[in-house]
Amino acid sequence: MISAAIPAFLSGALAALGLALLGGRVPRGSGLVLLRGLAAAGIRVRPPVDLDHGLAAAGRPGGLGASQLMAAKSAAGVAAGGLGLALSGAAPGRLGLLLVLACPVAGFLGPDLWLKRLAEARARRVRRDLPLLLDLLRVQTEAGASLPAALREVGRRGGGPLAAEWAAVAREVELGVPLGRALAALQVRLPLPEVRTLVAALERSRRHGSPVGQTLAAQAREARFALARRIREEAARAGPKIQLVVALLLVPSVLLLVAAALAAALLNGGAGLPLPV
Repeated sequence: MISAAIPAFLSGALAALGLALLGGRVPRGSGLVLLRGLAAAGIRVRPPVDLDHGLAAAGRPGGLGASQLMAAKSAAGVAAGGLGLALSGAAPGRLGLLLVLACPVAGFLGPDLWLKRLAEARARRVRRDLPLLLDLLRVQTEAGASLPAALREVGRRGGGPLAAEWAAVAREVELGVPLGRALAALQVRLPLPEVRTLVAALERSRRHGSPVGQTLAAQAREARFALARRIREEAARAGPKIQLVVALLLVPSVLLLVAAALAAALLNGGAGLPLPV
């Protein structure tokens, strides 16, 4: 079994490594042992653009860059492949080969799942905070503050990822970045339809000279309607899931308890059964 599992392990590890090595070159100054070793071997690695966008959408946890995450994915694939190889000897039948093949791929794709869950949690928080922060932004602009100054003030006083991103936009504008470019970068860090709609509305307001306060008020109303609709949709999807859990888990568990009580009563000679009236 072990001799047959070794080629399967190598094929799974090479498949995970092949996913990591698609295209590009190693970024200079990365300082990663794995990437430097690959560069010394003549292999050029460039993390996919989608990976960098996924990190941005997840808020760049731990300050991770795309190259660091790619190295971590490759290392996780190799480590998971070693674990699958170790477990394959005790697995029955062809399950050992399946473990050796699947573990490297699962280890390589595991960080992507982690990033996706972080991005989904961040998106839920942004959608929840958006209506209130839009109202605060409208109050600031109607009080006479410019849009970058209002973004800075709301970002400083607010909490959560949306307020932090607005504060980052204000800092970029203070450093000389055009407001349109800073808002476009905001859409990359928060790839949500609500944010894209907000940025497009602010650009139209800036081009046509319309009052920003009215634009923000309309966006706040739309954000509330979208949030309420999303909550209703999630509640509607939760109903069948709850029914499925009740039908497949709770009802059988109750029936098993009743069957166990009846079986115990019958084994005891019917002493525990109720007498007929």
